[in-house]
Amino acid sequence: MNFTKKLQNKTISLLSVGLLMVSGWGTGGAPVQAAAPATPAPVCNTGDHGLLQQLQKKHTGEGKVPLTFADVEFLNAVTGRAAGNGFLIGTSDGGCHFQEIYQGQWSFRQLNFPDNVNGFALASVQEGQAKYLIGTTDGGSTWKRLSKQAVTFEHVEFMDSKTGFGYNRASTYYTKDGGLGWSKIPTPANTRGAYFSSRNSGWAVVIVPGTGYQVMSTADGGASWKLRLKSDFADPQYGQIYAKGNQVYALLYGGSGMSQTSYSLYSSSNTGGSWTRVIAQDSAGGGPAPGSGSTKVNRGPASGKPGNLQLIGKEAAFMVGYLPAAEQVGTGFTKDNGQSWSNTKTVPGYEGSISFTDHIQGWMAVRDFDSSTLYATKDAGAHWTAKFSFEF
Repeated sequence: MNFTKKLQNKTISLLSVGLLMVSGWGTGGAPVQAAAPATPAPVCNTGDHGLLQQLQKKHTGEGKVPLTFADVEFLNAVTGRAAGNGFLIGTSDGGCHFQEIYQGQWSFRQLNFPDNVNGFALASVQEGQAKYLIGTTDGGSTWKRLSKQAVTFEHVEFMDSKTGFGYNRASTYYTKDGGLGWSKIPTPANTRGAYFSSRNSGWAVVIVPGTGYQVMSTADGGASWKLRLKSDFADPQYGQIYAKGNQVYALLYGGSGMSQTSYSLYSSSNTGGSWTRVIAQDSAGGGPAPGSGSTKVNRGPASGKPGNLQLIGKEAAFMVGYLPAAEQVGTGFTKDNGQSWSNTKTVPGYEGSISFTDHIQGWMAVRDFDSSTLYATKDAGAHWTAKFSFEF
């Protein structure tokens, strides 16, 4: 289903009406004095928008898993999708209205649409544990399994309809035929998180047992690696890394316990030439954060476990965080390459994921114990508005 095309058709129709109104001149040269009809404001639906009613019933009751959002991805401020266990929905008007795109066997874990037509996802069959890579060429209405066997990928990211990367904590893979075939990219020993922005340019988080973390980069597709950052820590476990242009962010995990997680977030605005320790969150349950030295803030979003992070433009980054014990999900951001950090308002929930399209507009899919809700913000997370929700 091509939501962008629908939106373009609506826009063309409105423009046509406007052009007809301003071009109504009489044969004598005097303008026709015709009152323009008032255009009513769009009526935005709320709740579940009347969608997936039968599927909701099948998932309601004791011992059944309710419908919940697993991931959200927007291409721009008005066009995007959200998916969960057995469904995919979308909007082309910023969440005023949603449409059912897919309902079927696939329980979505992660979405990735490089454009509005071609998409990829990690999904399991119904409530199974094994993940498969699936693809669509019609906006998400139909899906085809691309991997013959279950995959170990924790995350996939495609640059276009053909080239992309698949990641698990220890390994990185590359495809140039739309996910049908994959080749392993060489990464350093003890890699526990990586990211490639192109086939040649990549980053890796490496653990040195008993010593700490190292962040390394490659410019030749993994043939050689250069040390960019060291962070001391007695028990390094794993990390995540994000890169876009000259921006690089390294998220290094400490310990976890009592629903609390310790971590440090480092940022670089010059491709790893220098680093800023942006967040260093210690916790009673997780112990100290990795690294030492000064930091901008000592608490991340919701003072909880960090979720996905997005880089916007050349200077901005957003990250979601969640604290299940307090039922809080929130976001934080920087707009100056980590020289300052702000944590914003929280909403009820125990887990969430974000999709920001620019430095102020974004979406957040939140899972709570009695609901799952899609929120939107137009002020970088200072306020969140519920756009779609399943009530259990």
